[in-house]
Amino acid sequence: MTPKNMARLIGVAVLIFAVIIMAAAGTYVVHPGYRGVEVTMGQVSPTFKPEGFGLKSPFVTEIHSFSIRQQTAEDKAECYSSDLQQIQIELRVLYRIPESSVVKIFREYYGDPFESLVAPRVQEALKEVAALQSAEQIVKNREQIKTRALELARKKIGTLLVVEDIVFQNITLTKELEHAIEAKMVQEQEASKSKYVQQRAQIDADTAVIQAKGEAESIRIRGQALKDNPAFVDLKIVDKWDGLTPLVIGGGDRVVYQLQDLERLSNENAANTKPASANQRRANP
Repeated sequence: MTPKNMARLIGVAVLIFAVIIMAAAGTYVVHPGYRGVEVTMGQVSPTFKPEGFGLKSPFVTEIHSFSIRQQTAEDKAECYSSDLQQIQIELRVLYRIPESSVVKIFREYYGDPFESLVAPRVQEALKEVAALQSAEQIVKNREQIKTRALELARKKIGTLLVVEDIVFQNITLTKELEHAIEAKMVQEQEASKSKYVQQRAQIDADTAVIQAKGEAESIRIRGQALKDNPAFVDLKIVDKWDGLTPLVIGGGDRVVYQLQDLERLSNENAANTKPASANQRRANP
């Protein structure tokens, strides 16, 4: 290959390489779930770039991508309760950036939007809410504390960024405070048990009084009925009768008969004595 052809080949290769570099520098791709912010020589474009392929000025224009998907970040907040107890809350914040706020956040807030915008407002809201509750109430009513803190954080952030939810992962108290709360809970349980026993005893006493009053009233009614109508006793005897006749007790032999049996025996004796009398009359005319 002659030097002339070699130079020509090198020139073509350089040209192709330059075209590739220019093409790469003059195009961009915004991935799904992201929006692009265009910056040309330090000037930010007022409109964002949608997802997809696009062209830009090579070497002088840059495209910065921002996610508009929901994101999750972990954080810690140290708060003081109304009774001046130190409480540490481990939490997770679910948030997202609206596409209409991408350009403004890029222009006005430096670095990670969570660190510069979300975390300080959430921690401030938690401290304000915790300062109005005792340490025990914060532990017992964590869902109410979270709801109130979420409302305050949304007001502080405004519409620039959307806080979807705040999740409390753990609430850490001092060892002394934990022991004090446990002792108080044990005392409350014992007091509740004693109160239940007292209420049960009172119910049993009231029941006994009601039963006694009922029995006394029943006795009074029966006594009044007997006084007004002496035949009431006969009526009660008939009600209690089991259908059997009374027993008749004999004399010396202590024989016990029912009236039916006694009547049957009398009839039999009478039947036996009648023939004997007739025979005696025939034997002694």
